[in-house]
Amino acid sequence: MFLEAKNVTKQFANHLALDGVDIQVFRNRIFGLLGPNGAGKTTFIRIVNQIMAPDSGELLIEGRPVTENDVYRIGYLPEERGLYKKMKVGEQALYLSQLKGLSRQEAKKRLTEWFEKLDIMSWWNKRLEALSKGMQQKVQFVTTVVHNPELLIFDEPFSGFDPVNAELLKKEILELKKKGATIIFSTHNMSSVEELCDDIALINDSKVVLSGNVEEIRNNFKTNMVRLQIKSSGNLSFEENESYSVLSVVPKLSGWEVRILKKENISYKELICMLLERYDVFSFEEELPSMKDIFIKTVRNE
Repeated sequence: MFLEAKNVTKQFANHLALDGVDIQVFRNRIFGLLGPNGAGKTTFIRIVNQIMAPDSGELLIEGRPVTENDVYRIGYLPEERGLYKKMKVGEQALYLSQLKGLSRQEAKKRLTEWFEKLDIMSWWNKRLEALSKGMQQKVQFVTTVVHNPELLIFDEPFSGFDPVNAELLKKEILELKKKGATIIFSTHNMSSVEELCDDIALINDSKVVLSGNVEEIRNNFKTNMVRLQIKSSGNLSFEENESYSVLSVVPKLSGWEVRILKKENISYKELICMLLERYDVFSFEEELPSMKDIFIKTVRNE
């Protein structure tokens, strides 16, 4: 366990932002902090960064209470960017890197490596206001990771990025994990959660309503939906029976894609055997619900 929140509560005037929140973030894994707007995610992130303190409960890092010195072990990329528009990119990056404990010489060395890696060295002497939102995001990403923090917190990191640069950033995040970083990743993009996250916690109305391993959660929410690929050169007659209902039949270049809902009176093994007797099935896949579907279902049921 790297970071643990135990019964963390935070109240603002008449608004209860966090209500007895328990969260466990394991070392060297990517943890998705999810929830609708206003659920309490940003408040929790600010508590981790010691921007504010909880009213009750405790926050532990490696089993002990978090101290002010632990801030130097954290890199935080906020959703609302905080760079100075009038400063030159390189000058600002050097300044922020030194605030995180690096000498000017070491900061220049590391920043040069990152700027060259992301192909942004030509921006060094430009004022930040001359850059697009996506370009500014790249600069702030570099200033977040340059001091090699053990814990990285990314709040909506792909905001402002085109698909190419979003993929580039995903690659870098996975590389940081490979090198040993622990990552908290807050986003509304559920496809990114499926791609990147090992574990998640879903906060709604100030409480954790769902948490655990991503694949285990998807398996727990499965609904017996199956996707088939069937070879057929002509029309396909695919009718439901007492063992399954048909959800969709779509023509493909190689035949047909059929989605069915298995009923409880038959096992997957029996279903496969039945289908193979009737059709030329070359692909059979149990369809797990997406994190987007799980997110919506959980929040609506609360």
